[in-house]
This record gives sequence, C-alpha cells and structure tokens, in this order.
Amino acid sequence: MPAPQSTTRTGTPHTEPGNRPAAFPSLSEAARVWARIALLSFGGPAGQIAVMHRTLVEERRWLGDDRFLHALNFCMLLPGPEAQQLATYIGWLMHGVRGALVAGGLFILPGVLAIMGLSWIYAAYGDVGFVSALFFGLKAAVLAIVLQAVVRVGGRALKNNAMRAIAAGSFVAIFAFGAPFPLIVALAAMIGWLGARAGLAAFRGGGGHGRSGGAHVDDAQTLLGREGGPLSGAARRAAFRAGAVALILWLLPVAGLVWLVPGSVFTEIATYFSKLAVLTFGGAYAVLAWVAQEAVGTYGWLRPGEMLDGLGMAETTPGPLIMVLQFVGFMGAFREAGWAMPMLAGTVGGLLTTWVTFAPCFAWIFLGAPFMEGLRANKALAAALSAVTAAVVGVILNLAIWFAIHVIWREVAQVTLGPLSLELPVPGSVDPVAAALSVLALIAVFRLNIGIVTLLAAAALGGIALHLAGLV
Repeated sequence: MPAPQSTTRTGTPHTEPGNRPAAFPSLSEAARVWARIALLSFGGPAGQIAVMHRTLVEERRWLGDDRFLHALNFCMLLPGPEAQQLATYIGWLMHGVRGALVAGGLFILPGVLAIMGLSWIYAAYGDVGFVSALFFGLKAAVLAIVLQAVVRVGGRALKNNAMRAIAAGSFVAIFAFGAPFPLIVALAAMIGWLGARAGLAAFRGGGGHGRSGGAHVDDAQTLLGREGGPLSGAARRAAFRAGAVALILWLLPVAGLVWLVPGSVFTEIATYFSKLAVLTFGGAYAVLAWVAQEAVGTYGWLRPGEMLDGLGMAETTPGPLIMVLQFVGFMGAFREAGWAMPMLAGTVGGLLTTWVTFAPCFAWIFLGAPFMEGLRANKALAAALSAVTAAVVGVILNLAIWFAIHVIWREVAQVTLGPLSLELPVPGSVDPVAAALSVLALIAVFRLNIGIVTLLAAAALGGIALHLAGLV
C-alpha cells in the first residue's frame, strides 16, 4: 500500500480546494468517518457510493476520483454488495487489514441491528392490522424504487443493441422459463468474454458507475496520492493471510452444520446463502429474484408478500440492501427450526445468514486486492462485467414485474406449458387501493423526484392512514 503523505495526526484532516489534506487520519479517526458513512447509507448502492464519494473524495480527500473509480470497478468484478466491498477496500488502502475490517464491519453493523429489531417486531406483530398496514404502504414504495432501479441501471448498461439483446434474453429466460440466476450470469459473462476476444465493438470497454459529480479531484492532491508501484511483500502476505482466515471463518461453520445437523433449517440456510454469496453479481435487486424463487417457492420460508416487507425494511434502514437476506433467514428459522423459543431460533438463523453472506465479501477483497491492477487492465474481464450488468437489467425487470403482480393483484395463477412457466395475475382480482397507492409512488419517484427515505416514510404513513380509514 502507498505510504501516507503525512504522518502528522492532528485530528480531522483539514482541506482546502486543490490542496492535499494536512494530516493522515489514525485508525480511530477513520473509524468515526466510517461510522458516519454507515449511518447515512440509505437508498441502495447508488446512494451509498455517492455518500462515500462525497465524504472520502470531495470532503476528506483521502483518495481522488480516478482511484475511487479504480476501486469501484474492482469491486464490481466481485460477487456481493459492491458498496460494502468498496468501503472494505478503501479501508484496506488506508489502514491495511485492520482498516478493512473496521470500514467493512461498520458498514454492516447498523443494518444488522436494525433488521434484527424489525424482524422481532414483524414475527411478533406482523399480522396485527396496524403493522400490516404499515408494510402495505411500504410495498407500493418498494415497487416504485425497483422500477426506478430498472431505469437507472438500464440507462447505464444498455448502450448498444448487443447489450439490449442480452437484457431482453435475460428477462425472457427468468420470467418465462424460470432459468436460475447463476446460469443467466454465467452465460452473459461468457458472451461478453467471447465478444471481447473476437474484437467486437459492442464489447469494448467495461461497465460501471459514472463519477458522482462535482469538480474532479486529482489523485495527486489526496492523502493516498497517485497509484504507485507494486505492493510490498509484507502487505501482500498480510492480505492473503486475512483472506485465508475469512474463508476458514466462513466455511468452517457451514461444514460443521452439514456434518452435525444435516437437513436442518440452519444447514439449509448456511448452504443456500453461501451459494448465494459466490453468485450475487448485480447487487441486491438482482439476487432477490433468485431468493424469491427459492425462499418462497422451494423452501417455503416466506410468503410472496413477506419478501416485499423484508425489502421495505432494508430500504428504510442503513446498510446494504442485501441485509434483506437476514430477514429471510430469521423468518425461515423462526418457522422451521421447531424450537421451543422460536424468536431465539430466528435470531440464530438471521445472524447465520448475515455471517455466510458477508464473510466471503472480506475474503474476496483480501485475496483480490493485491491483483487489482491486473484485473482492471484485463479488457476481456471488463467486457464480461458489462454483459453481466446488462443481464442484471433483465433480472431486475423480472423482479419489478413479480413485485407488481403480488402487490396490485390479490390472486396469482401459475401457467405451465411445456418448458414455459409463467406466474400471471388472475383477471378481476385487482386491489384498487394497492393499485392507487402504487401509482402515487410511481409519480413521486419519476415525476416529483422524491427521495427514497421521504418516499418510504410517506408510503408507510399512507398505509397506516388507509388502515385507520378502514380501507386496508
């Protein structure tokens, strides 16, 4: 890792436009910054990345725009939540392994606590009219947010006809034929890789987020400076050791459960979400389509509407949206463990889900960070990522339609014809109140540009008001 430009620790770095900060922060000083970022990390990866960019690049000048995007592109090559991994990686750049653990851990912690508390309330009172009405309102808002994600991701990813074709094929595959998400990701990545190797113009360049805006911050005017030469041997060894430990801490509990209690709900949770951890390209919205298929259809841990409730929780609390998986694990163990204390079972299931979801994220960063330069320079890998991002657009569109069907219609029918398998709403089962609330949420998002937190709060209050009026 590059040596800090200044070792004077005089508190929060002072910056002036165009100048390098005067002080390199200690780990405890950095921890306070990471804690602030974690508490403000609402609104999904786009919002979270914007908060990190504003805080770390524009305000603190720990690193510049080019280096920030360099790190983000690396994180997008990895499975898992890119915003949490970006925090982990920058923490590693600043303070090594300890910095990565602090930054990545603090990014998760508020969401763990918030989702666990909401899961307890939901399990205890979810069927009470007041609570049900609150989540009734949230479902309409979540539908609008997911549709907005389709538009935003699509606008960034679908830059030519080849990418549009990949997105369309992805949607048809998962919506009409129930193709598993990992297969869609693998095929898209293969198409992108082969297209780049063949020299096709549509597959030149990689995907990724654009710069967050504002004046460009040059790397030379930041604490970390410009990217230097290769890492020292000690830094590489420390990263690899930390990666190996993270892998052990992830896989050992899973192996223990498979060996000691095969067939239990905890073993199912550990193995299923471990598989998810290595295949979650595209972020929370994309993986939720697969989770919905399995958690609702295969395992029976949740009912369709409850997946929307869980996403509403994740949208209204700080931390990665993928924290919705903790709610899924909680409810699965709560219902299926058969314990005399179901709340304790749910708590264990939720924490187990979080563990096997995020332990691999730290492993990917520690094992991959030393090779970051090589990965970034590989044009074929960049093209594969672009194709995966395009496929994710189709997956998110499927998720939006799935949500809409279960929010706006009271009854849904399964239509099967050979390999064709469709979930379609039953004509005449429209819920007019849900439909009206969903339309209002869409207007708020697309026409009025209402912020996510404001939208969710208004939708929740709207649901409660409808309940008090006797309409839901």
